[in-house]
Amino acid sequence: MPFPKKYAEFAARTRVTAGFLVLGAFLWLARPTGSSLLLGGAVGALGVAIRAWAAGHLAKNQQLATSGPYAHVRNPLYVGTLVTGIGLAMAGAHVAIGLALVGFFLAYYLPVVGEEESHLAKILPGFDEYRRRVPRLWPALAPRYSGGPPFRPDLYLRNREYQALLGYLATMALLFAKYRIG
Repeated sequence: MPFPKKYAEFAARTRVTAGFLVLGAFLWLARPTGSSLLLGGAVGALGVAIRAWAAGHLAKNQQLATSGPYAHVRNPLYVGTLVTGIGLAMAGAHVAIGLALVGFFLAYYLPVVGEEESHLAKILPGFDEYRRRVPRLWPALAPRYSGGPPFRPDLYLRNREYQALLGYLATMALLFAKYRIG
């Protein structure tokens, strides 16, 4: 779904700030239970793991990533973000949180995906072929590319993906504290 360029640029600039506002509302509305924390925490951890796996294969704006999760889906970082968000919404055990997540993803991330892919098509040779072979957001079960470089911990660190892990852990800790306080 194409978005107007000005809106996509706005979404790219404001998504982190908007994300913190959504996080604040999320923590306010959350009504975690023991089982919601376990199930949602596991789903959220899967999303963080997907993001970590992707970050270790991504040399941003330097080389087309086609290995690891990029062999299955063009935007594994966003897939990981969505899975993490779903997990946190489950952990928070509030329907409005899930609805806010869907709205936030549609309003902020989908426009950014289109803009980023346009940018990558201009700077990375082979991106158009990659775009034809690999789905945008729904991962293919079988990889659409084989081989390629393995996971690189230095890329994980360079891409500062540990920040997503720390944010996830902090959010889960706050949810657990809210659960314990009752």
